[in-house]
Parts: sequence; C-alpha cells; structure tokens
Amino acid sequence: MKKIYVLAGWLFLMAVTSCNDDLLDSTPYGQVTSQQFWRNGDDVVAATNAIYAPLLNEDGFAHTEYTFDNCSDDMNRAGDHSDETSLEMFTFDAANSHILATWSTKYEVISRANAVLINAPKVTMDEALRNRSMGEAYFLRGFVYWRLSLIYGEVPLILEDDALNNNYNKPKATLAEVRAQAESDFTKAAALLPVSYADGDAGRVTQGSANGFLAKLYVYQENWPKAIEMGQKVISNAAYKLAGNYDENFQLTTENNPEILFSLQYETGWTTDNSPTFYHTPQAFGGWGFHEPIEDLVQEFEKGDPRRSYSIYSPGDKVNRGSAGTTTFAANMTRVTGYSFRKYTSFTDAGDMSQSLNAPFLRSADVYLLVAEAKIRSGQSGDTELNAVRKRAGLAAKTGAKMADIMHERRVELAGENERHQDLMRWDKASLIDIAAHYKIARGPFKPSRNFIKPKHYYFPLPQREVDLSNGVLKQNSNY
Repeated sequence: MKKIYVLAGWLFLMAVTSCNDDLLDSTPYGQVTSQQFWRNGDDVVAATNAIYAPLLNEDGFAHTEYTFDNCSDDMNRAGDHSDETSLEMFTFDAANSHILATWSTKYEVISRANAVLINAPKVTMDEALRNRSMGEAYFLRGFVYWRLSLIYGEVPLILEDDALNNNYNKPKATLAEVRAQAESDFTKAAALLPVSYADGDAGRVTQGSANGFLAKLYVYQENWPKAIEMGQKVISNAAYKLAGNYDENFQLTTENNPEILFSLQYETGWTTDNSPTFYHTPQAFGGWGFHEPIEDLVQEFEKGDPRRSYSIYSPGDKVNRGSAGTTTFAANMTRVTGYSFRKYTSFTDAGDMSQSLNAPFLRSADVYLLVAEAKIRSGQSGDTELNAVRKRAGLAAKTGAKMADIMHERRVELAGENERHQDLMRWDKASLIDIAAHYKIARGPFKPSRNFIKPKHYYFPLPQREVDLSNGVLKQNSNY
C-alpha cells in the first residue's frame, strides 16, 4: 500500500501551516497549538507520513535530482528546458532554476521532520509507534542533509531548536558538520526503526535504509571499517536480500521487494503526476522522454548481461504493453539518443504508461558494491560482494577484483539511478580517475567534450535568491 502516505499527508497539511517556499519565511512549529494538531498518535503518524510527500515533488527528486546526474557520462538531458543544458555542460550559474527549486523542496522535508521530532515526544501514544515515527523523521532529515551535502557541500543546518526559535537565517555549516548531522540522524533512525514492515506499511524506511546510507556516507569519508560494518548489517540480513531477478526492482508487482531499501512511492491518482516515469518514458509511450541514455553507456554492458535490456530500451526491442499489444521500440521514438531507460517505464493493463512505478534511491545491490569497494580500497578482497551482484546477473565471477571492476559494475548495475556523477567525483578526489580529463572526452554527438573545473564543479552554487534574501548571512560557494 502506498496511498497511506499521501492521504495522511494532506490531512496533516490541512491541520498545520508548513513552511513557505522560502527557507527564511518558515512558520515556527513551536507556535502550532495542540488544539490544531498533535492530539494523539494518529496525528503523529499523519505528520510523519507528510514528511515523505515533498520527496515526490518533481523539483525535489522526481526530476531535478536526475538533472544533476545529466552531468555524468551516462545520459543526455534530451528535454527542452534550457537550464538543464547548462547543468549538463557545466556552464550553469547560481540563478539556475533547478538549483533553486530543489533547495526549497529539501528544506520543506527538513521542516516537517523537525515538527515531528519536536512534538512526537509530547504526545500520549503507543511507544513503539512513537519510536517508529521519530525514526522515520530522523532518517528523512538525514537523507535530505546527505543529498544537500552532495549537491551544495556547505549548507545551513536547521534543527529542532532553530524551528522553535524561528531561527532560519543561519550561515552555512561546514561540509564535515553537515555530514556529521546526517550520520547522527541515520544512526538514531537505525536504533528506532523496525527491520521490516507488514504489507500495509511497505515502503516506509527501515533499519536497512538507515544502515545502507551510513555505509554510503562512510565510503565517501573513506572510513573503510565503518563502511564495511554498516554495509554488513544490510547484506547479512535476509530481510534485505537481493531480488531473485534484477528486473523485479522495476516492476509494479515487485517494486517493494526486500532489495529496495528506500524508494519514492508513487500511486496513480494519489501522488504528483510528474513522477520519474514521465521524465524517462518516451513520448511514444505517454511520457516526456527526458534523461536518455547514450551509446557510451549502452556499450559498457558486457555481452550477455541481461541488465542492459532490463535497464534500457534499444532499437528493435519488443515492448509488451498488455492489452495494447507488443510494440517494436525504434530510435525515432526518442527525442535525441535513440535509447530510453526502461527501468522507469511500466504500463497499465490498458497499455498506457503507469504513473504508479516507484523510483529506487537505495538498493541492497548498491550496498554490496559499496562494501566490495571499501574492502578493495583497504587492501582486502571484495570478490564475495562483487560476485553476489554479478551472479544475480548470470555473469562470470571475478577473482582478485580491482577498482576498475567496481567502477564498471556500479555503472551498469545502477545505470540511471542518480549515482554516476557523484561516483566519478568522489573517485577523482581519491585520485582514482581524473574527472576533468574524463569529461573532456567526446562520447558521440549527444555527449560532447565538456569543461569540468576543479574544485569549482565538485559542488553546485547555492541558489542566488537564497543568498540575496539572507542579507549577507548566507555566503555563496567559492568560485561562483
């Protein structure tokens, strides 16, 4: 069931005033009276459900997050939005509309999470339900601070005391401080959340969600022992086992299988129309056809790797559209590259594009590869974890795997899942690749040579509007 989050979210929004689009104009949640809300456990659950809702906004994750990964060597922007061209070509500035839109949406999630963390401890309710709700709030706040740290680097930390005191015009915290906050939130979440849920609550975050993101955070920090420790808590737990077939992660009937540690939950008629399915599905199938894979990514897959056909529609593929019959995919069905991401497309029984397909943001397979990387980079063997992912794809095992094997496997396993550009940047910082030289390579007509400037382009600029509104408190990132 996925409708529960959206329905309860609307009830919450009817009961309290959330923050406005501008971070500086937020309503202090300490001023929301108990007569309006926070009367019982149902209110806490409704408020917790509402934290998830902004994640589904196209400016939060459904579209804008993928425009940042257009920077990678995997895909072309393909759409008709001019601001996406500048993002892909590294010619953007602080006035870019996506850079502003995702900031506002992410701080809305933080504001709602703070509301739960402030008020849930005061409500008379079932203790297990209180713990779960607070665990969800900690996780979602930590997740957003994690994403903010990747996109902007240094950002303001708005926490419970700030919300109570209406203290929103704050200077940037350091990158270390932002990531320490994400670490703290994930750690608290892992202690409060259940291992899994019954079907009625499928899609909520779990201990595995929190531990998986902790593993990722520690890999970025090159804290190999902690990355391995947190990763093993996921991959050693049967509750988070790999799906039997890669394709199960991208099918409506199996989209909340145990491998899915965290995904955006969509439901036709209940959530925003502008889900990732719209932006990735070709116009011929009812979508808008943005974010198209390029030939260079298609050729990265090994011969016989079934993940290629599960991930990408190529010319000549047979597309089963239910009662609408089978359509042969053709290059002219796309806007630009001749390819489309299949993993974000599904169809209703009538053959129309389904708006209900979820969008994964963390899978157990990702954690397996993070643990393999942590082991290899700390002088150990990562063969076991790497080969678990390859075995599922029916590929031959690797012996004495190197970082080149990890780089390849992450690219094909997670193709189009918003990881590639960030992976390349962190490998550059570790001197494993030269990202400037990598992006200088022309990869065909739809991915020309581009000028990545270090360290400027490691992070995007803060939205200039937010900098201006702060009256000098919020300082722009360097080099912008």
